[in-house]
Amino acid sequence: MSTTAGAPGRDVPEAAAAPKKRGAKRPILIGLGIVALIAAAIYGAHWWMVGRFIESTDDAYLQADSVTIAPKVSGYVTDVYVADNQTVKAGDPLVKLDARQYQVALDQSLATVDARNADIEHAQAQIEQQRANIAQAEAQQQVAQVSLRHARDEVARYAPLAATGAETTERLAELTSTRDQAQATLAADAAAVTAARSQISALTAQLSQARAQLEAARANAAQSQLDLDNTVVKSALAGRIGDRTVRVGQYVQPGTRMLTVVPVQQTYLTANFKETQIGRMRVGQPVELRVDALPGHTLHGVVDSFSPGTGAQFALLPPENATGNFTKIVQRVPVRIRLQTGPETRAVLLPGMSVNVDVDTRSAREDDRRIEQENHRG
Repeated sequence: MSTTAGAPGRDVPEAAAAPKKRGAKRPILIGLGIVALIAAAIYGAHWWMVGRFIESTDDAYLQADSVTIAPKVSGYVTDVYVADNQTVKAGDPLVKLDARQYQVALDQSLATVDARNADIEHAQAQIEQQRANIAQAEAQQQVAQVSLRHARDEVARYAPLAATGAETTERLAELTSTRDQAQATLAADAAAVTAARSQISALTAQLSQARAQLEAARANAAQSQLDLDNTVVKSALAGRIGDRTVRVGQYVQPGTRMLTVVPVQQTYLTANFKETQIGRMRVGQPVELRVDALPGHTLHGVVDSFSPGTGAQFALLPPENATGNFTKIVQRVPVRIRLQTGPETRAVLLPGMSVNVDVDTRSAREDDRRIEQENHRG
């Protein structure tokens, strides 16, 4: 009897405790609901104020304007001054070619310059000598003029005497012959002066030709010096060495790809956004970046510029949509983003790395309002 009477006595407290437990859980559930509502409200407010203006993409890659190093002259490689992944500065020597043939060409060009200088000096000396010859010819012409004048005076004085018989005709004939000879000598001397003066023009032309040849020789010497200087290939910018294929003893020609200099401190980001995402994007808008190489870190940047066309427009084979087989595909527009990071972070960011990008387009809200106002006015 006691056993059967005791069992119902224990069930009564347990049944009474169940409502108490449910009553204790109810405030917890209500509190959790309130917290969930607050969190949802905060999320909704954040989305309304910020989230709906964020344009994101994971189709973004770091890039750098790398420079392929190639020689300007041909020759055998004698020295390679850099190793793979080495850091270089602008103007540092990278590769040296065999310079002996270019040194010989330079020496020959300089010898030609000396020869042209000698030709100019010789031509100038000839001109000076010819001027002396002209002075001598003019002096002889003056002497011939004096002799002719004297011979004419003699003939004029003896002609009346011969006519009156005071002087013999033979004397007059002799004086007349002397006059004619003096006249012929004057004509010859005048011709000699004219010829000497014309020779000056020829010698001046030779001098001008020699000077032109000197300029050509100097230009050849400058080209030879340039070729000699180009046997040492230097870096055009600061960066790190990559894709080094040049080796000592290799024969290279102008344009042969030897190595690449990557300006790792000047990397930038190219993000390919959908054409439906760029309507509110503007230059200068802030950007948040997440790089796989730096997990847990958020980098910053700004929108720098927009491509003048979609990626398809610059493809090797642009699509031709006028064939009748057309399927609309959302195009992507490359957007260049300038990184705002320090040199230590840039040392980690290498071209080709993928990046997740978030662009804050809130600054374009005023543009949206103006566009709506213009549409209403229209």
